[in-house]
Amino acid sequence: MVKIVHKYLLDTVVLAINSASAAQKYFERHDSFKQSSANIPIISMFCTFMWHILAMSLASLSTLFYIFIQFFHSFLNFESQSWVYSASAKAFSNTWINFRIRSCQILYWPIFLQDNDLRSQTSVECAEKVALHKHSLWSSLVVDILLGDLIGLALLFHAESVCSWVSNIASNLTNELLRSGSVWLMGVPAGFKLNIELAEVLGMISLNTIQIWSTLWIFVGSLFIYFIKGLAILAILFGVTIPAALVIDMIVIVTLHVSTLHWLISILYSQQLHALAALWRIFRGRKWNPLRQRLDSFDYTVKQHVVGSLLFTPLLLLLPTTSVFYIFFSIMNTAISLSCMFIEVIISVIHATPYIKIALRLIKPRRFPLGIWFEIIACHNNSSHSPWSAYIDRNSLPVDEAPRKEDIDRTVSSVLISILHSNYLSIGQMVLPHYRKAFSGVSRSYIATSVFGLLSGNKVASTLGATLPSTMPWLCIPYNEYWCLCRNSILACMVDCNYYRCHDSRPPSFGLT
Repeated sequence: MVKIVHKYLLDTVVLAINSASAAQKYFERHDSFKQSSANIPIISMFCTFMWHILAMSLASLSTLFYIFIQFFHSFLNFESQSWVYSASAKAFSNTWINFRIRSCQILYWPIFLQDNDLRSQTSVECAEKVALHKHSLWSSLVVDILLGDLIGLALLFHAESVCSWVSNIASNLTNELLRSGSVWLMGVPAGFKLNIELAEVLGMISLNTIQIWSTLWIFVGSLFIYFIKGLAILAILFGVTIPAALVIDMIVIVTLHVSTLHWLISILYSQQLHALAALWRIFRGRKWNPLRQRLDSFDYTVKQHVVGSLLFTPLLLLLPTTSVFYIFFSIMNTAISLSCMFIEVIISVIHATPYIKIALRLIKPRRFPLGIWFEIIACHNNSSHSPWSAYIDRNSLPVDEAPRKEDIDRTVSSVLISILHSNYLSIGQMVLPHYRKAFSGVSRSYIATSVFGLLSGNKVASTLGATLPSTMPWLCIPYNEYWCLCRNSILACMVDCNYYRCHDSRPPSFGLT
C-alpha cells in the first residue's frame, strides 16, 4: 500500500513539473518574438520577409482550392433533388466519399495548424496528442498529393500508351475469356456431359449480353484518352486517393455485364439448390417450420412423393450445367472484386499511415519510448560473495517483492554501477495500431462468410468495409476570411520557429524528463 501511494505521488509530481514546464514554454514562445524584434539582424529580416511571401502564396493557393470546392459543393446541392444526382452518387460512391474527405482536409488544415487549445498547453499528454494529430493531417495531405503528382505526371506523359495498353487488356479479356469461355461451356467443358439445351440457352444469353455491352463501349472507347488525362490532372491537384477511388467505380461500371450475368445465374443456381433441398426433405419425411426455425416431422401423401420425385430428378440432372456456368462467372466476378479490394486497401493504407510519427521516429526515437533496461558498468564487492553472484541475486528479486534481510546485507556490502537505457518503439509497432484501427470494420469471419456465400449462390460483399478518416461539418466562410485564416496559421508557425532559434533550443519532445 505504501508503494502504491509513493508511486501515485511521484506521478503527480512529475505531471505537475511537466505541466508547469509546458506552460512556461508556451508563454515564452509568444513573448520571445516581441522582445527580440527590436534587434533583428538582416538575415532574420530576410527570412521573415520570405516567410510572409510563403504564407501569402500558400494562402492564395489554398483559397483557389477553397473557391473551387465551394462552387462544386453548391452545384451538387442545387442538383441534389434530380435523378441524375442520385444515380451518379450511387455509381461513384467511392469517389464521392474520398472527395468529401479530401475537401474537409483542405478546408480545415489552417484551423488544425493553429494551436488554440489552452488545455493542451498545460498538459503534456494532451499537448503530445494535439501536436501529433495536427501534424498528421497536413503530413497525410502532403504525402497523398506528392504521390498523386508522381503518378499523375507519369500518366499525363504516357497517356496514349496507357490507353492502348488498357484497351488491349480489355479486348483480350472480352474475347479470350468471356466469349471463348461461354462457347467452351456450351460444348463439353473438361469432358463433362452437360444438358445441351440448357447450356445453349445460358451460353446464348451470355454471348448476347457481352456483345451488346462491347458494342456500347466501342463508342466510349474514343473518349478513353480524355479520361486518362482527366485522371492524371485529378491526381496532380487532389492526390492519389481520389483517382484511385474513381478507378474502383469505373471498374465496377465497365464490368457491369459480368456482374449482371453472375447475378442472374446465381439466382438460378441458388433457387435450384433451395428446391432440391426442399424436395429432399420430402423423402426424409421432414418439413421446415418457419415459425420455430427448425425441421419437424411430417407425413406426406403418395401423390406428394410422386410429384416430388418427378421434380427432383430433372432438377438434379440439370444442376451440373447450372453449376458450371455459375462457377465460371463467379471466378470472373471474384477476380474483379479482388482487384477493387486491392485498390481499396491501398487507399486505406495511405490514409492510415502515420507519416509524421515515422519521420519523428527516424529523427528523434526518444519520443517513442517502450521500456527501460540497465547496462552494468562495474560491480565491486567487499564481502565474500563474488560480484556476479551479487548481481544475479539483486536482479533475481521481483519488482513488487520486499527485499529480505540477507539481500539487504549483501547489497550494502556491494557496489553496482549501471547506466539506465531506454527501448524505443519500432516502426512496425508504431504503425500496426493505426492499420488495425483502419481495418477494424473487416470481420474475422469475412473469408468464411464469402466462401459460404459463393458455394450457396448468395450475395457476397464486394468491398472490405475498411474505415476511412471521418468527415467534418462543411466549412463555409467568406473567401477573404479564409485567406487570412491560412496566412495567420502559417505565420503562427514562424513564431514557434523564431522562439526555438532565439532560445537556441530544440522543440519540446513532450516526454518525461
